[in-house]
Amino acid sequence: MKDSLLVLSGGLDSTTMLYEYHERIALAISFHYGSNHNDKELAFAKMHCERLGIPHIIIPLNFIKEYFHSSLLEGADAIPEGNYDEENMKSTVVPFRNGIMLAVAAGMAENNHLQYIMLANHAGDHTIYPDCRPDFVDAMNHAVNAGTWNGVQLLTPYTMLTKADIAAHGKALGIDYSETWSCYKGGEHHCGVCGTCRERIEALQLAGIEDKTVYEEC
Repeated sequence: MKDSLLVLSGGLDSTTMLYEYHERIALAISFHYGSNHNDKELAFAKMHCERLGIPHIIIPLNFIKEYFHSSLLEGADAIPEGNYDEENMKSTVVPFRNGIMLAVAAGMAENNHLQYIMLANHAGDHTIYPDCRPDFVDAMNHAVNAGTWNGVQLLTPYTMLTKADIAAHGKALGIDYSETWSCYKGGEHHCGVCGTCRERIEALQLAGIEDKTVYEEC
């Protein structure tokens, strides 16, 4: 039954969710908020939705780049290189990004008579991004459910999975992860040295997937 809306970035996690749950996804929405890598990842989001025949909408959130501060919005040189951990990646936090996106998604779900919003947050983000943690998801679910006539709910089946776990799901589905985007620098190719690139490389290795991604520094 097509009862769900998916928040789709075009990255590894949400693309895996798109394929894993495509039979119930009636609509995918992506957000362009002015990040370094939005254009790269949203091109993949659009491509995968077209491939699966799932309607896809890109919603602009221009005010985020105008008013918010994050290295994710300030060009490739601002993105930290090295490990994907709290100390190194904290500058990439976009304040309450998922909260803003989920609020819009709730309105879209209610407007389209859909019962669920799917979000591909995962355990690897818990220490870095407050709006990916289980307590945030639970609280947002209560708010969305209470604030919509049809009682929209969040579905976040990857919340306690690692990125390697998610990649393993994708391996079973036959997903080509070279057709996804992770790098926060947003260059012509993945840089291979920023935190998200390193997390991606490690996850694919742990899942036993041949990494066909083109990296600048690898």
